[in-house]
Amino acid sequence: MKTNQPIGIFDSGVGGLSIWKEVSQLLPNESTIYLADSNHAPYGALSREQIIELSVNNTDFLISKQCKLIVVACNTATTNAIAVLRKNYRFPFIGIEPATKPAVINTKTGKIGILATKGTLVSELFSNTSEKYRGNVTIIETIGEGLVPIIESGDLHAAKPLLEKYLLPMVKQGVDSIVLGCTHYPFLIPVIREFIPPGINIIDSGKAVAEQTKNILINNSLNNESGQVGTSVFYTNGDEQVLNSFLNGITEKPTTIQSISW
Repeated sequence: MKTNQPIGIFDSGVGGLSIWKEVSQLLPNESTIYLADSNHAPYGALSREQIIELSVNNTDFLISKQCKLIVVACNTATTNAIAVLRKNYRFPFIGIEPATKPAVINTKTGKIGILATKGTLVSELFSNTSEKYRGNVTIIETIGEGLVPIIESGDLHAAKPLLEKYLLPMVKQGVDSIVLGCTHYPFLIPVIREFIPPGINIIDSGKAVAEQTKNILINNSLNNESGQVGTSVFYTNGDEQVLNSFLNGITEKPTTIQSISW
């Protein structure tokens, strides 16, 4: 039955595990297949054409594994490639954008910060979304150059000097929310909390994406109602030990990790 087929999730590495965690917790009966394309991280440093090519490759891989729905768990891949994916495949996709709207709606100071990759911030989709929701709010955009490779290495505290460089100017300008516009960045929240004021909100898209995944499954009659706990398989062309260390920090469920090469 198609309802028993897995949800596919891909990202340029381990960052999308922040999305996988929310999907897995909200939908425990759904099986998942996660693809970590760490070998080509960070996508934010690539051209739009390269991002589209990699996103197509990732999609083909997950479809070959009989996935029933694909979550593009990468802001850069979403903003640069999801329109192409939706045009070329008769298949349900869920994308991810920086959570600009809730930050704008809830700001008290009229200033918010967005930390994202260059590939996301220069994309047409991000620009259109920001213009749609910004109103009179000042949006301070900063490229988080160098953060993704540090996260992929597993040494999260090594990111602190860069985070201070990128985020403290936002704090000084009076932002009351910082939007994390890359799925890798939520893993840095404990480090970020070490040096920004406690009153500043840190916003990511994980829970909203999980809710959207649930809605799309139900609306397309794809939700698994077997009552059995789903399985999780992870594929990576990067370091299995790094992937496993992140998984150990976010789940106690048995998982399977397999290496791929491309």
